[in-house]
Amino acid sequence: MSSILVCLGISHKTAPVALRERLALTVERQSEVLERVGASPAEALFVSTCNRVELYAFGMGDSLEERLRAELTGLGGEEALSHAYLHRGEAALLHLFRVAASLDSMVVGEPQILGQVKDAFELAQRVGAARAELARVCAAAFAAAKRVRTETDVGRAATSMAAAAVQLASKIFGGLHGKTVLLVGAGEMSELAGRHLASAGARRLLVTNRTQERAEALAQALGGEALPFYPLEDALRPADVVVCTTASPSPIITREMVAGTLRARRHRPLFLVDLAVPRDVEPEVNSLDNVYAYDVDDIQKVVAENTALRADAAARAETLVAEDLARYLRERALREGVPVLAQLRARAEAIRKAELERGLANLPTPLTDAQAAVVAAMTSAIVNKVLHQPTVKLRAVNPGEALNPLAEAVAELFGLDSASRRTGSGES
Repeated sequence: MSSILVCLGISHKTAPVALRERLALTVERQSEVLERVGASPAEALFVSTCNRVELYAFGMGDSLEERLRAELTGLGGEEALSHAYLHRGEAALLHLFRVAASLDSMVVGEPQILGQVKDAFELAQRVGAARAELARVCAAAFAAAKRVRTETDVGRAATSMAAAAVQLASKIFGGLHGKTVLLVGAGEMSELAGRHLASAGARRLLVTNRTQERAEALAQALGGEALPFYPLEDALRPADVVVCTTASPSPIITREMVAGTLRARRHRPLFLVDLAVPRDVEPEVNSLDNVYAYDVDDIQKVVAENTALRADAAARAETLVAEDLARYLRERALREGVPVLAQLRARAEAIRKAELERGLANLPTPLTDAQAAVVAAMTSAIVNKVLHQPTVKLRAVNPGEALNPLAEAVAELFGLDSASRRTGSGES
């Protein structure tokens, strides 16, 4: 039996944020999971972000799945398992490649996920859970992600909230060079917006937060300056762009507050981006002259428009990922000497499962279990019928021949391991 990759996980597509929060583990606890799952001869990877928690195991046998199910249940209970998805073999490989390339992200093309997967791999290596083949898998996934970033435009349109906010601000000011930015709040979103604004040319970054220590830490990380939170009017006066990301239950920037700063600002335009829910900025602020306030819904419209622009780039990215996955599989087959017929059927089955899963997920109304089973059986029958004649022909060739021209031709046509001239058995 050949070793395979298995993935069991939850993501923003399958699980609510409350469950994902419960599964957010410290590095120490992730290490413990990796040590258990990745006990020799198996290998393991634990990808944990705000939008996904995924356990990967590479090895032999169904015990891999049982091990992953036990771990996920231990971390999040039966609820976690009920929201989980499972990928095996080529489907698991394709999933990891797509995750690393940000094709499975909430915001397709966002750059953070590749770094997060790399961090996960480095941790797995440190604890000895990622060794020979998993190292090759991750190297191939990272290479595919790099190709997607450099050979497509999938990451260039602003489809994150922070990047879209910067795009809007740039339009209003005709560019951000020389502008002063105030970050109200010191969380991850605030940091991301600050980095986007700095890269867009903002001259000065100011940070204010109810907890002064957090404001100072973020200001230091961004090369900016921390300001006292009270009175907030003092922090607003020098700013051209204000980004709000606090967790306040009620607005902290009012119309009266902003109106009081306009004279001191000499009526310089003020751009406010409210990324908080509930909102940090009173809607009435927009009624003031030279003040432009945008909330999450406004920014989401920009995100939606730019998401459409990325559709073509994403299609090209999917092609690149498929090419790099095929390259990895060919190299692995060369190492393991997998027969051509077995490779062909495995490739077709992986494609069938991946496309079936994608198609069912995109239906406006989910199918019942019985309906889904009928569709799955139909796709399986199609694959079997398409491969029946090639299977018969390949089996008719003497597998002991020094050179199998038909197997070589099939390997060439389907991008399989042409070095393996055996036909193999396979199922009909």
